[in-house]
Amino acid sequence: MENSERAEEMQDSFQRNVKLQEHLLKVRKQVVGPIEIFRFADRLDITLMILGLLASLLNGACLPVMSLILGEMSDNLIGGCLVKTNTTNFRNCTQSQEKINEDVIVLTLYYVAIGISALVFGYMQISFWVMTAARQTKRIRKQFFHSILAQDISWFDSCGIGELNTRMTDDINKINDGIGDKIALLFQNMSTFSIGLVIGLAKGWKLTLVTLSTSPLIIASAAMFSRIVISLSSKELNAYSKAGAVAEEVLSSIRTVIAFGAQEKEIQRYTQNLKDAKDVGIKKAIASKLSLGAVYFFMNGTYGLAFWYGTFLILSGEPDYTIGTVLAVFFSVIHSSYCIGAAAPNFESFAIARGAAFNIFHIIDKKPTIDNFSTTGCKLECIEGTVEFKNVSFSYPSRPSVKKFNTLVGEKGAQMSGGQKQRIAIARALIRNPKILILDEATSALDTESESVVQAALEKASKGRTTIVIAHRLSTIRSADMIVTLKDGMVVEKGTHAELMAKQGPYYSLAISQDIKKADEQMESMAYSTEKNTSSTPLCSMNSINPDTDKSEDSIQYKKTSLPEVSLLKIFKLNKSEWPSVVLGTLASVLNGSVHPVFSIIFAKIVTMFENDDKTTLKHDAEIYSMIFVILGIICFVSYFIQGLFYGRAGEILTMRLRHLAFKAMLYQDISWFDEKENSTGALTTILAIDIAQIQGATGSRVGVLTQNATNMGLSVIISFIYGWEMTLLILSIAPVLALAGMIETAAMTGFANKDKQELERAGKIATEAVENIRTIVSLTREKAFEQMYEETLQTQHRNTLKKAQIIGICYAFSHAFVYFAYAAGFLFGTHLIQAGRMTPEGMFIVFTAVAYGAMAIGETLVLAPEYSRAKSGAAHLFALLEKKPTIDSHSQEGTKTDIFEGNIEFREVSFFYPCRPDVLILRNLSLSIEKGKTVAFVGSSGCGKSTSVQLMQRFYDPVKGQVLFDGVDAKELNVQWLRSQIAIVSQEPVLFNCSIAENIAYGDNSRVVPLHEIKEVADAANIHSFIEGLPEKYNTQVGPKGTQLSGGQKQRLAIARALLRKPKILLLDEATSALDNESEKVVQHALDKASKGRTCLMVAHRLSTIQNADLIVVLHNGKIKEQGTHQELLKNRDIYFKLVNAQSVQ
Repeated sequence: MENSERAEEMQDSFQRNVKLQEHLLKVRKQVVGPIEIFRFADRLDITLMILGLLASLLNGACLPVMSLILGEMSDNLIGGCLVKTNTTNFRNCTQSQEKINEDVIVLTLYYVAIGISALVFGYMQISFWVMTAARQTKRIRKQFFHSILAQDISWFDSCGIGELNTRMTDDINKINDGIGDKIALLFQNMSTFSIGLVIGLAKGWKLTLVTLSTSPLIIASAAMFSRIVISLSSKELNAYSKAGAVAEEVLSSIRTVIAFGAQEKEIQRYTQNLKDAKDVGIKKAIASKLSLGAVYFFMNGTYGLAFWYGTFLILSGEPDYTIGTVLAVFFSVIHSSYCIGAAAPNFESFAIARGAAFNIFHIIDKKPTIDNFSTTGCKLECIEGTVEFKNVSFSYPSRPSVKKFNTLVGEKGAQMSGGQKQRIAIARALIRNPKILILDEATSALDTESESVVQAALEKASKGRTTIVIAHRLSTIRSADMIVTLKDGMVVEKGTHAELMAKQGPYYSLAISQDIKKADEQMESMAYSTEKNTSSTPLCSMNSINPDTDKSEDSIQYKKTSLPEVSLLKIFKLNKSEWPSVVLGTLASVLNGSVHPVFSIIFAKIVTMFENDDKTTLKHDAEIYSMIFVILGIICFVSYFIQGLFYGRAGEILTMRLRHLAFKAMLYQDISWFDEKENSTGALTTILAIDIAQIQGATGSRVGVLTQNATNMGLSVIISFIYGWEMTLLILSIAPVLALAGMIETAAMTGFANKDKQELERAGKIATEAVENIRTIVSLTREKAFEQMYEETLQTQHRNTLKKAQIIGICYAFSHAFVYFAYAAGFLFGTHLIQAGRMTPEGMFIVFTAVAYGAMAIGETLVLAPEYSRAKSGAAHLFALLEKKPTIDSHSQEGTKTDIFEGNIEFREVSFFYPCRPDVLILRNLSLSIEKGKTVAFVGSSGCGKSTSVQLMQRFYDPVKGQVLFDGVDAKELNVQWLRSQIAIVSQEPVLFNCSIAENIAYGDNSRVVPLHEIKEVADAANIHSFIEGLPEKYNTQVGPKGTQLSGGQKQRLAIARALLRKPKILLLDEATSALDNESEKVVQHALDKASKGRTCLMVAHRLSTIQNADLIVVLHNGKIKEQGTHQELLKNRDIYFKLVNAQSVQ
C-alpha cells in the first residue's frame, strides 16, 4: 500500500545521510548551539515557535491514530455483521444493525476529526515557523550589515568582498532555511515515529518487533547503494568536466582552431573524454535503479513477513489479535520507519544552518577598534585644519597585495583591437585611485598614436603616486626619475635616461637596437600633435566570460522564445539506433507498473480472508499470499535492474551522441556566429553541459517512470471498476483535488522563491556597493544612509514572506488533511454499498488501495512536467544549432585546389563591416596588391582595419563588397580548407592548448601525424629548441591551460614553430613581437626573418623598429590606405608615418 514515492524518498534520504555524516564531521568544529541559533528571537517569536512546535507534535500523531482507526474499521467490515451473504457469521452476529451503523458513523467521525486537526495543526506548524524564521532572519540581516559597516578599514583589507556577499546572501538564506518550516517537519516526523512505535508495541509487541527486524537490511542496502551512487556521481562529473574543459578551451580559441584546420582533431579529443563519462553514467544509472529495487524488494518482503506472522498469531489464538490489530500494528510501524528517513533532510538543513550561523554571528559579535557608529569622544567647537603627525610608525595590518589585471571583453576581447583592450585596462586601474601604480608593459601592444595618448594619461595618473614601470619599449620610460636595468634577476645599473645613455652600458645597447634609422639627412624632431582617433569601434559583445553563466543564460532565454517548437517525437527519433534497449527498458517499466495493482488485490484478499473460519484454509492462503509478496519484491528488483541497464545505456549513448553532434556543429559555424553575444563561450558550454543533459532527462529513464505510472494507474482503474465501479467513481472524483493541492503548493513555493530572490538581490546590490566602496562611505560618514536603504529593501521582502507563510501553511494543511476526509467519505460510502450488497469488503479494500495510491503515481508524473518543458526548450536550441548552415563551410570539399600556389594576394575594392555591428564600416574600398615573396607591413592607429585585413585573408569573413584574390582567383572560389592550409599566422597573444609542447607544435599540421624530428627542426628554426631540450620533460612538457607555464617570448616562439610546420606560402604576423622584451624580441625577430624568407609575408605592427626593412609599408587610417612605400620613402613624405616614427624614437 505504501507506494514508490516512499521508496524513492528513502533512497534519497540515505544518500543525504551519507553526505550529512561527511558534512557533520567537517562542520562539528564550527557550529553554534541548537538553542543559540535562535538568539535573535523576541517574545512573539518564542510564542510562535512554542505553538508551532506543539502543533507539529499533534499533527505528527494523526498518521498513527489513523492506523488504529483503520484497524477498527477492518474488524467491523470483516466481522461479518455487515454482509448478509455470509450466513453463518451473520447469524452469529450478536450486535444489532443499528449498533453497527452507529459504530461506522463514529469511526467516520473520527476520520473527520483527524482531518480537521491535521488541517488546523498543519497550518499552524508551517505558517508559524515560516513567520518566525522570516522575522529572525530579517533581524540577523540588519545586524550583520550594521556590524560590517562598523568594522575597521583594516578588517576589509583582509576580507574578500566576494566572501562577504556570499555570507550576506547564501549563509543567511541557509539559516532561514534551517530554522523555518523544516524544524516543524522534523518534529512532526519525530512525533509520528515515536507515537507509531508506542501504538505498535502497545497493540502487539511481537508483530512490531518482527516487522522492525527487516529494517536493518533496508537501511544497510540503501546506505551501500547510496555510497556507490555518490562516488559514481562524482566520477561522472570529473569525467565530463574534462570534456567540458576541452570544449571551453576549444570554443574560447576558436579562431586558432579554424585557422589551423583542427576541427576534426578537437572533435575527437572531446568525444574521447565523453566516452569515459558515458561508461560511468551507465554504471550510475544501474546503481541508482538497483538501490530502488533493493528497497522495494525488502519492503515487499517485510509485508509478506508481517502478514504471515500476523496470521500465525491470530490462528494460534494469541489474545487480542485480530486482522484489525495486525493492520494497525503494521501501518503504525511502517509509517514510523518511513518517518526516520523523512526526518533526515530536515535535520541536515538545521545542521547546515548552525554551521552558517557560526560565521555570521562571529562577524556580528566582532567589536571594531575604531567604531564608526560610536557617539563617544569629544567634538571640537571649531576646526582650523592644522594636521600634525607625531612620531608615527605604521604598517597595514594586512600586507598590501598587488593585483594584476586581465581583460576579457567579448570573448577574450576578440572584438577589440589590442589598443582598445589596453586602454580599458588602464582606465580600470586608474579608477581604483591607487597610491602605487604598477605598469607592467602597459603600452607595449599599442600603436604609436594611441600610445602617445595613453602615455600622456599615464603620466598624468602617476603624478603624486609611486609608479613602477616595467617596459620593453624604452621610448615610454625616457622621463622616469630612475631607470633600473635588470639582468638575470640582478640589478646591473641604475640612473636617469641621460646618465645611462652616457654610460654606454646595457641600457645604451638596448636603446640603440630599438632605435629607428633616421633618414639620411638628420631630421629635427617635430612637435607632435595627436589627432584624436575618430573611429574607435564600438564593441559587438561586452559580455565577459562569466564563471557563473547567469548572463549567458539570460541571453539564451531570450533567444529561446523565437525558436520553433520541437515535438517530443523528434527527440525520441534521435534514440532510434538504441531501440532494442528502449523497448526492453519499457517492458520492464510495464512489468514494474503492474506490481502495484496486483499488490492491491493480494492485500485485500489477506485482509478479508478472515471472513472464513476454516483454520487450515486460512494457514494455506496466508502462506501463498505472503509468498506472492516476496515474488512481487523480486519482480521489482529485477525490473528496476533491467530499467537501469537499458535506459541508462540508451540515455548515456544519446547524451554522448548529442554532445558530439552539437560540438561538431559549433566548430563548423562561421566566425561571425561566435561574435554574437548569445554564442559566448559560457553560453555554448552551457548548451553542451546542461541543455543536452535536460534532453536526456526527457528521454531515457524518465520515459520509464511515465510508462510505469501510466501502467499502474491504468490497471488500477480497470481493476477498481471491475470490483466496484461506484466507489471507484467517487475516489476518482477526489483524486484531481489531491493532485491540484500538490500543484498549488509547488507553484506557490516557486513563485515566492523568485519574488524573494529579486528583492534579496536588490538588497544584496546595496550591501555589495557599500562593502566595495567602504572607504568612500566611511570618509563621507554615509553608513546610516546605506543602512536605511538596506532596511527599506528588506521590508518588502519581509512582507512577501509573511504572505508566503500563510499561503504555504494553508496549501500544506489542505493537501495533508484532505487525505483523511477522502478516507472518511470513501469509508462511509463503502459500508453503505456493502450493506446494500452492491460490493464486498474485499472489493472495497482493492478499490481504496489501488486508486488512492494510483492517484499518487499520477501526482509523481505531474512533477515531471517541468522537466519535459525544459527538455523541449533544450531540444529547440539544439536542433536550431544542428540545422544552422554556415555561409563559409570549413567542412565542405567544394571549391578549387590549385596545384601550384605562388602566394600573390590582392585586395580589390574591399569594403567590410563585422556582421554583428553593421553600422561601423571597418574597411572602405581598400585596394592593394602584394607580390609573392614580398614582406608587406600594415601600420596605423587602433581599429583602422589592420587585423581585419588579416582575418579576411584567412577567410574568417567574406568582404561585404569587393574581392580578396589569391594568385588572381577569388577566395570564394577556392576550397576553404586548402586555402587555410597555405596560410599560417603568428598573433600577438598566441593560443596554446593544454597539452605537451610537441603536440602544440604539431598543431600546425592536423592532416597527418607529425614525426618528432620534424617538430625539432621547426623548433630549431624558431630558436626554441635549446630551451625545450633544457626542460626535464623536454618535448613532453605540459604547457598548462592557455600556455600559462611559459613566458610571452617562449609562447611566441612555439607559435612560430607551429606556423613553420605548415610550410605555408603566406605568413601572417599579427603584432607577433609586441609583447616581448628586447632580448626575446631580437631572438624572435631573427626567427621571423628566417621564417619569412621565400614566402609572402604580411605584418601588422605597432613597433616600427620591427618593420623598417619591409618591402612595402602600408599606412591605414579609418579603413583606407593613407600612404604606402618603403621606410625611407615614407619618412620623406613627412606625413602620418613620419610622426609615428618620431613619437617612438628613444633618443
